[in-house]
Amino acid sequence: MLDERKELLKHEIVDYSVNVDSDICSILNWFSESHGFTASQIVDASKILYDMVSNNEVTRILSFTGNIISTGLRGVITQLIRSGFFHIVITTCGAIDHDIARSMGGKYYRGVWYTDDRKLRELGIHRLGNVFIPIENYGLIIESFVRNLFKELSNVRNKWSIKELLYEAGLRIVDENSFLKACVDNKVTLVVPGILDGAFGTNLVIYSRIHGLNIDFIKDEEELLNIIFESKKLGALIIGGGISKHHAIWISQFRDGLDYAIYLTTAVEYDGSLSGAHPREAITWGKVKPLAKQVVVYGDATVTLPLIVLGLECLRRNRVKLD
Repeated sequence: MLDERKELLKHEIVDYSVNVDSDICSILNWFSESHGFTASQIVDASKILYDMVSNNEVTRILSFTGNIISTGLRGVITQLIRSGFFHIVITTCGAIDHDIARSMGGKYYRGVWYTDDRKLRELGIHRLGNVFIPIENYGLIIESFVRNLFKELSNVRNKWSIKELLYEAGLRIVDENSFLKACVDNKVTLVVPGILDGAFGTNLVIYSRIHGLNIDFIKDEEELLNIIFESKKLGALIIGGGISKHHAIWISQFRDGLDYAIYLTTAVEYDGSLSGAHPREAITWGKVKPLAKQVVVYGDATVTLPLIVLGLECLRRNRVKLD
């Protein structure tokens, strides 16, 4: 009993003051020593992510929602893929739409939350939170890109899987900030289980009806299952909730669950939603292993993810201890 108490009380909280000349690795060390609340979650996530990407036996999944691709965090997502940290990306049709629109020259702008939305509609501006998207920089750009793609590919053969279509899309993108292009360049498996829920999917339905393009919706899942079955261990960085989160943990149960689970979320669990559910709940479903390294980080991913990635890089360079 005394040994257990001593173990629980071995790290004393240290006070610190802000120093404008401090580098980010020093700040993350302060997060570790000062503990705090979200600060400790950032530290734990950095350590777990470091362990996960350092273990060559781990097949690693990156899951994220579409909203963050409308922000500059798109660059961090692409950086994680280009760094070779992940083997599988699971995301939404919205993420595909935003990536295509921005890659094809569609400019997104810094907006404000409380603008009159009726006025924005009159001015032809979409609002995504505090991101402003001119109407001409979204739907028409995506539609033109996707329909030209489908027309070209239907002349090659009649039947395609979603993964194959997205691969061909990535091949035609030259924007280095595109995660679609990064998945192609780094041979990362890209899975979008809800592909019909967005502009890419809607145009796919319309084009396939008019021109007879056949879509194989099963092949992607078969390939993903093969990867999971062959994996020795599994780890996932899951940003946000919804279908991309669920598919990442759902597929993991077929390999006895995740060995590493990092959730970044703003959702709460009291309403029983999947988006707010913690890894401990996933243990009951066999989606996360009982002894998995796990953490939930509460907060906006545009703030928390860069800090976690910086923590990872500081650890990789031996510039931080994060005890």
